[in-house]
Amino acid sequence: MSEFQCKVTAITPLTEVVYKVELTPAQPVDFKAGQYIMVHMGGKDKRPFSIANPAYDNGRIELHIGADEKNAYATEVLDKMRNEGEVTLSGGHGEASLQSDGSDMILIAGGTGFSYTWSILQQALKDHATTPVTLYWGGRNQSDLYLFDELTALAAKHDNFTFAPVVEFPEEGWQGKTGWVHKAVMTDYPDLSDKQVYIAGRFEMAKVARDDFAACGLSTGKLFGDAYAFI
Repeated sequence: MSEFQCKVTAITPLTEVVYKVELTPAQPVDFKAGQYIMVHMGGKDKRPFSIANPAYDNGRIELHIGADEKNAYATEVLDKMRNEGEVTLSGGHGEASLQSDGSDMILIAGGTGFSYTWSILQQALKDHATTPVTLYWGGRNQSDLYLFDELTALAAKHDNFTFAPVVEFPEEGWQGKTGWVHKAVMTDYPDLSDKQVYIAGRFEMAKVARDDFAACGLSTGKLFGDAYAFI
């Protein structure tokens, strides 16, 4: 995979613990929507983060990094970017990129796993304008879903896109889905045999979802997620 330098253009908060990182490479980067890059910290220390921008917008790299005070793995990356103003990356990596076969697509994100689905969603709306796409994004509460308004507007604009936010702890007046994000998918789609599913989040969620979705008829050839290379 290619190795390249990027200037750190901006680091801005999306929530109290999630940051949008905008990086500018010297040349456009060759990657597929849904792939990830490695941030080179030094020596053999390389840390993976999903690319949030679509492949057609490859003159930049956008990352969404969750970095609370207990997460040194991510905060060290942000500190390096802030202090040095540039960073070495490699990519794109991963085999869970967008590979539409014409089936309805279901995108599932837990937390900052959203960046993976955000890249795929934007690419799919451009390249597969008639293929139905539904995004299920799960968080503890609505404020965790930091592009809630943008996704709601996008769904209003595209007839083939549905946004399905899911929260574990709904506030008063919440009108959306509640509970575990993959369970919300199963409620809406008890039969997944004719769907494509793309998923990103904690490995524990991905493993449980794989087992549960198989019981709903989803074949492994129609389930995509970087986690499945490791679990």
